[in-house]
Amino acid sequence: MKSDIRVCANWETAHDRPVYALGERCPACDGPTENSAPAPFSPEDPYGEYRRRARRRASE
Repeated sequence: MKSDIRVCANWETAHDRPVYALGERCPACDGPTENSAPAPFSPEDPYGEYRRRARRRASE
């Protein structure tokens, strides 16, 4: 999954909050930007079963 919205790669050190952009450069500090989409879901996730089981136990 690829998103058109990008976030400044240096926002934690250069800005008080995330700075979003559509281009390759940050409009505030002219630093590089990176994809802001989360990592894709993998059905072969080896620890997914354990996370789901822990979530079920926590909700009971």
